[in-house]
Amino acid sequence: MGKQLVLAEKPSVARDIARVLGCKGKGDGCIIGDKYIITWALGHLVTLADPDAYDDKYKRWELEDLPMLPEKMKLVIIKQTSKQYRAVSALMKRPDVDSLVIATDAGREGELVARWIMMKAHWKKPAYRLWISSQTDRAIKEGFANLKPAKEYDNLYYSAQARAEADWLVGLNTTRALTCKFNAQLSAGRVQTPTLALIVAREEEILNFRPKDYFTLQASFQGFNGTFRDSKNNTRFSSREFVEKIEAAVKGKTGTAVKVEKSAKKQAPPAAYDLTELQRDANKKYGYSAKQTLSYMQSLYEYHKVLTYPRTDSRYITDDVVATIPERLRAMAVGPYAKWAMGLVRNKIETKYIVNNAKVSDHHAIIPTEQSPNLQKLTYEERNIYDLVVRRFLAVLSAPYEYDEVKVQIDVEGNSFYAKGKTAKSIGWKEFYGSNVDDEEDEDLENRSQSLPVIKEGMKLPVLSTKIGQGKTRPPARYTEATLLSAMENPSKQINDKNLKAVIQSTSGLGTPATRADIIEKLFDNFSIERVGKEIHPTAKGKQLINIVPPDLKSAELTAKWEQQLQNISKGTADKNKFIKEMRDYSTSLVSMVITSSAQYNHENATKDKCPVCGKYLLEVNGKKGKMLICQDRECGYRKGLTQVTNARCPDCHKKLELRGEGDKKMFVCVCGYRERLSDFNKRKESAGANKFDVMNYMKQQQKAEKKDSGNNPFADLLKDL
Repeated sequence: MGKQLVLAEKPSVARDIARVLGCKGKGDGCIIGDKYIITWALGHLVTLADPDAYDDKYKRWELEDLPMLPEKMKLVIIKQTSKQYRAVSALMKRPDVDSLVIATDAGREGELVARWIMMKAHWKKPAYRLWISSQTDRAIKEGFANLKPAKEYDNLYYSAQARAEADWLVGLNTTRALTCKFNAQLSAGRVQTPTLALIVAREEEILNFRPKDYFTLQASFQGFNGTFRDSKNNTRFSSREFVEKIEAAVKGKTGTAVKVEKSAKKQAPPAAYDLTELQRDANKKYGYSAKQTLSYMQSLYEYHKVLTYPRTDSRYITDDVVATIPERLRAMAVGPYAKWAMGLVRNKIETKYIVNNAKVSDHHAIIPTEQSPNLQKLTYEERNIYDLVVRRFLAVLSAPYEYDEVKVQIDVEGNSFYAKGKTAKSIGWKEFYGSNVDDEEDEDLENRSQSLPVIKEGMKLPVLSTKIGQGKTRPPARYTEATLLSAMENPSKQINDKNLKAVIQSTSGLGTPATRADIIEKLFDNFSIERVGKEIHPTAKGKQLINIVPPDLKSAELTAKWEQQLQNISKGTADKNKFIKEMRDYSTSLVSMVITSSAQYNHENATKDKCPVCGKYLLEVNGKKGKMLICQDRECGYRKGLTQVTNARCPDCHKKLELRGEGDKKMFVCVCGYRERLSDFNKRKESAGANKFDVMNYMKQQQKAEKKDSGNNPFADLLKDL
C-alpha cells in the first residue's frame, strides 16, 4: 500500500501533524511514517515569473515596452527556498506516494501556495484537502478523518490565481509606467492606491478645515446638571449673545420637570472577533500595528494552539461548534479567567449572540481552542492578544447589560433643559471589562449620562447656577492604524451611489483581513505615508502620487468590484478567464493614461546633499527605523541612515532615544530636548552596572542596521512583493 504525502505551509505545522499521525522518521525536507510523509512549504515556494522571464527587453524599464501582457503567465521557483521546493518535488515523484493531502492554511492564499507547487511539479495523482480552523491535536485528527477531494476547492484556487495575475498585470504595469514617466520610485496597486487615497483625502479635509467657535449653556439643579436645547434640538450655538440672553432669562429662576421618561434597556455584548476587529482593538489599547497583531495571532494559533485560525472575516460561529463551547471554556479556565469561565459552564451559556450560520464563510470567528494555555509561556504581547480574545469570548456568551435610563426635560421660563441618567440593574457581559468599556466614551459632555436623584413630573427645580461653555469645532481626526483598518473594511463613506455602497458592504472592502496589514506596511516602506505618534500622515511623495495616478485606480468602488468578482469566482458563479481578460484591458488603459498625462512630479523633500554615486540630490525620508537619505534616481538606489530610533530610553521623559551623527560624533537625542554623546551614554551605563557585553552587542546591532540601510536598493525592495 502506498503512502500519502501531506503538504503543510510551514515546518511548525508539519511537525504538529507528524506528531499527531505518528510520523517520526527524518528525511530530506520531510518527516516519514508508516502511512504518511509530511513535508512543508516555507510560505510560497513558487511564484509568478518576473517580466524579464518573458522577454529580455523587460530587463530595461522603458515606456515604449509597456504594457506587459504575457499570453500565459509562467511560474518560477523562488531562489531563496529552492532547496525545499526540490525536496517537495522529489517526494511528489516517489513511486510509493499515491496521493496528496493539501494541509496549507485553509484560505485563498493557502490554496494558492499548494496548487502552484503541485502545478510546477506536474502532480497528476489524487489530491485531498485538510480544512481545519485550529491546530489542536483534536482538530487535526478530526480533519484527517474528514478529508475532502481537492476538486471541491478548485474554485477557491481559481480565485486566488486570478487575484495574483491581476495584481501582476495592474501593479507591475502601472508601477513601471509611473516610474519611467516621472523617473521616481513610485508604486501603485489595486488596493494600496485606494488606501493611500483615503489617507490623502483625510489630510486635505484637515488642512481645509476652518474651526468655528460654538457656545453651550448648562444649568445646575439640585444634584445634577441640565443642558439647554432649542426647538431644533441644537445644543451648540454660534452666537454668544444668544446664549447669554438665555442665561439671563433662567438665572436664579425655578424650573418645572415637564417630562420624565424612564425606560428599561438592554445592551447586547459585542460580537466575537474577526481579524480586522482584533487588529483595531490591539492598536487602540496597545499600539500594535496590524502586522504585529497578525504575527502574535499566528503564533497563538500555530505554536501555542490556544486560538483558532486568525485570517477570518467572520464574527460568528456555526451550530456545529456550539457543542464544543463548554470544553473551550474549561480549557481556558486558568489564572484570572478560571472564575469567569467556570461560572459560565455551571450557570448559563448564552449562544444567540455568537451563532449565525449565514454569516460564516470559510472560517468562523477567532475564539479559544479546546487546548489549555500555559500563560507563562506566552510573551507579553501574545498574552495581551490572548486576553482580548478570551474576554470577548466570555462576553459574547453572557447575558446583556441591563439598565434603567431616565430622561428629564425641565422648563425654565419657556426654555428647555435636558438631563439623562442611567442606573445599572444587571452588569451582564460588562463584568469581564470592568471600567475599560464605556459605550459612551466618545459622547459629547453635554449629552453624557449622570447619576440622577428621584425626579417626578411637575416637581419644582430651582436653578442653582449656570455656566456658558465655549469650544471650537474640530476637524476630522487623522487615521491611526485602527481607524484606517475600519475605513479599508468599509469604505462606503467615500461613495455616493447607493447600489455601489451595497456592493462594497457585501464584500470585504479594500483588501481582505489577511492582506490589509501588508498593504499598510507597504505604504510605509515606500515612503508614501509616515507615523507621527499613533497618527498616519501622507508624505509629500504620497500626496503627489495620488495626484498623478489614473483617477479610477484610486477608487474604492473599483477595487470592491474586483473583490466581489474574486469572491464570485471562488463560489463558481463567475469566470476566471473573463476576469483576467478585463484586467489585461484595464492594464493597457492605465498605461495609456500615465503616458499621456501632463502631470509633473517634484521631489519636495530634496536636500542639498548630493549622491556620492550618481551626483543627484538626495531625498530625506522617514523610514521605519529613523530618518535616512535616499537617491532620487531609481537606477542608483543609494541610501544612507541619518538617525535611528533605538531601544535606549531618555532618563528624563523615558521616551525612545534617536541616535544621530557618525563615528566619534554619535549622539543620543530625545524629543524633549535631552542630548548625550554615545561615549558618555556607554560610560553611564557601565557605572550603573550595565553589562559590557550588552553595550557591545547593542553597538553591533546598530552597525549592522546601518550597513543594511546603506546597501539596500529601495527600488528593488519596493517591488519585491509585486
